[in-house]
Amino acid sequence: MKLAYIFRGIFLLCLFGAADAAALTVSPDLQSTSLIPELRLLEDPGGELDFNRVRSPAYRDRLKPWNRAAANFGYSRSAYWVAFTLRNPTDESVSLLIRQDYPLIDYLDFWGQDAGGNWQRIATGDRRPFHNRPLALRDFVFPVTLPARSERTYYLRYASQGSLNIGLSVSREHAFLARLGLEQLLLGIYYGGFLVLVLYNLFLFIAVRDRAYIYYMAYALSYGLYFAVINGIAFQFAWPDNPWLANWSLIVLVALSLLFATRFAREVCAAAILAPRTDRLARAVQFVLILLGAIAPLAGYRIVVTAVTMIALAVGVLLLAMGSISMLRGSVSARYFMLGWATLIASVIIYVVKTFGWLPHNGYTHNAFQVAALVEMVLLSLALGARVRLIRKRGYIDQLSGLYNRRFFEEQLSREFDLAGRSGTPLSLLMMDLDHFKDINDRHGHHQGDLVIHGIGQLIRNQVRKPVTACRYGGEEFAILLPRTDLAQSRVLAERLVRKVAELEPNGMPLTISAGVADLENNGFSAPVQLLQAADTALYRAKQAGRNRVVTASPEAGDSPGFVQSGKRQLLSP
Repeated sequence: MKLAYIFRGIFLLCLFGAADAAALTVSPDLQSTSLIPELRLLEDPGGELDFNRVRSPAYRDRLKPWNRAAANFGYSRSAYWVAFTLRNPTDESVSLLIRQDYPLIDYLDFWGQDAGGNWQRIATGDRRPFHNRPLALRDFVFPVTLPARSERTYYLRYASQGSLNIGLSVSREHAFLARLGLEQLLLGIYYGGFLVLVLYNLFLFIAVRDRAYIYYMAYALSYGLYFAVINGIAFQFAWPDNPWLANWSLIVLVALSLLFATRFAREVCAAAILAPRTDRLARAVQFVLILLGAIAPLAGYRIVVTAVTMIALAVGVLLLAMGSISMLRGSVSARYFMLGWATLIASVIIYVVKTFGWLPHNGYTHNAFQVAALVEMVLLSLALGARVRLIRKRGYIDQLSGLYNRRFFEEQLSREFDLAGRSGTPLSLLMMDLDHFKDINDRHGHHQGDLVIHGIGQLIRNQVRKPVTACRYGGEEFAILLPRTDLAQSRVLAERLVRKVAELEPNGMPLTISAGVADLENNGFSAPVQLLQAADTALYRAKQAGRNRVVTASPEAGDSPGFVQSGKRQLLSP
């Protein structure tokens, strides 16, 4: 008989011990604490169970302890019942907030007991109007009061056609408010970053009129709105009374984001020229995305979500291939695109794997995608800048010589002249002209003359470094602008170029060049054109003196501002 009492006592101890292990003890200073390890779960494949059956003795034992750090089940057709127990050992009641941190749950039902012990149900979810929520917040937050020296068990039912992630936590009100304030601040900074990038690139588009900026802004806007849906902000502020739009907007915005990302990538990577095969495939993908966005509301939600997820992965791989090919074939803007896109793809893979339930749902797997997206937007903005610089540079480059053209020279001369005048630094100009170039064209043909111009351009590029600006001024004439360089240093460069040109002898043809050098310091010019005239007059005197030489401009030689007559043109200073 005594042995029976002993076994009975051991059984009761184990039973109470198990009850203690299944309850989370709360305190007045409770910070945000995850409830996932404390959960008891029951999968309902047919979605047929109701609350009374789940809490009945016959089903109570079917709620199995979860004992894991995360609870996400990917795209599941089952409903999931969740129970957890909270214990208040203090002499005062404790007000608590229970939070579900993933807002894309279609149907979420919560049961808790009121002060009289009666069960109260809260029916919410993103397929129900927003005002059904007990607190008007983007996440699902349920306020409860735990009486003094008591234990209470709470039940939730989850059902969703999208990814089902259970992210429950409990905290005191003051701890929740502090955390909520920080989250609101971070979200404001995050979406503010998107808005700043859109406005910044809008101003750039107005300035340069490059259509790549349109695709970038459309991509940034649709992507930013997509994250607003994921975070529950769009449902809270944009369409709180339209659950249908809250759900289908997610699909449409994903399709638009992928569409504009593909179109932007094709433009910024010059895919039609550098990667034509992947460009044709990208055009086909764009058609599929347009079709998917159009028919999405007419098809089954689960099927469309799965299809969009798989297409997103395919687009990611396709654009990686496109960017890689363009980068390997010399596109500078493709380098920034690849850096940004690779960052995004890594986070997308993490998010998709989490969505299918293969990685846990937590702050890192849920938010890495969003942080990487903003980083990507910054890098893509840099890619646009590189593209614009390239376009502008092409407009300033002489295609035959590879040097800057006359338009760029005239802009740079004015800029450097003003800078030298303000800072008091030296500025020199070297003008050069190929000797007897007309005879080369007449005897050997214009093609050979073009090759000579190209060879001279290569020679000059190899002999000068920044901040020196080398240009083909026109025909067989070249101009080299030398900021922060005095007359003596400029003459050394000019003599070296004259010597190097004489050593070329392409196809046995003798080549010589004449050069004139002028500087700002020794002549006191008041306008850029005067510096140009002085260097040009010195060049003309080098021609008269027998060619293949360097002549320095000086006031004593008559190289002064005013009317200058040369054998090639007349220049009149203002």
